[in-house]
Amino acid sequence: MFTIGNITVYLLNDGITQADAGGPFGLVPRPLYQRYYEPDAQNTIPMSLHSLLIQTDGKNILVETGLGAKLTDKMRENWRLTRPQGDLIEGLARIGITPDQIDSVINTHLHSDHCSGNTYFDAEWGVHPAFPNAHYYAGKTEFQDATHTNERTAGTYYAVNWDVLIERGQFNLIEDGYSVAEGVRMVSSAGHTAGHMSVVIESDGEYALFTGDMSSYAVHFERLAWMTSYDVLPLITLESKRQWQQWALEHDALLIFPHDLKRPVGKLRRDEKGRLSVEAIPLAYD
Repeated sequence: MFTIGNITVYLLNDGITQADAGGPFGLVPRPLYQRYYEPDAQNTIPMSLHSLLIQTDGKNILVETGLGAKLTDKMRENWRLTRPQGDLIEGLARIGITPDQIDSVINTHLHSDHCSGNTYFDAEWGVHPAFPNAHYYAGKTEFQDATHTNERTAGTYYAVNWDVLIERGQFNLIEDGYSVAEGVRMVSSAGHTAGHMSVVIESDGEYALFTGDMSSYAVHFERLAWMTSYDVLPLITLESKRQWQQWALEHDALLIFPHDLKRPVGKLRRDEKGRLSVEAIPLAYD
């Protein structure tokens, strides 16, 4: 747990997947990226599924819902999913929060590893909101792409993660700069997807940025040219990172990365030679 001014933030984890290293690191040569993450014998590296619980003005705001509980055994095997700290719902329970106490859910984008926990199946395979009293938020451009897929994107966008929310009037499509609550706003950080959003938290002159997959790992934020092969607009990712690097330096912002097990939280620093690096801040999962 940490605070940004008078806002309280908890770092939660829905599990750890194993991804082929070519996914997170794309065109980056192995001798370079293995300094940060050494692939295993199957050439995979871990990707954590981070979520945030933000408490402000008496509200509980959840950022990202992970892979959730709808996975088949085959899906869990494909993701190589493990949950050493339990899933997101168990993480919320450890800090005394039940699903019906969540007021808002933010999806930075609608890839399945970030929003499958939006909903769950009952025993008869009916679909229900995982957070029955929450307003869910995603970008308008992101939703357009999620519902008009092509051969590349169809494998990660699943209507089961949002259709029932639309039917119940819980799903809200927003634009750049939308404030979910005082001090919590969704901001454009396009590139990973055209409508990708990050989350800015600000209170009493303190700032934080949940980067989302603009920077899956801390090293992606340090190095403009390093990005995932999942990015549909990589050159736009580069410019988004340039913009938010400058913002992070100007605001001394705390940075939270969605998939980084080694440096989930840190601050961007510039050394005497002008090189940028993320200084890790030790923080245990809640």
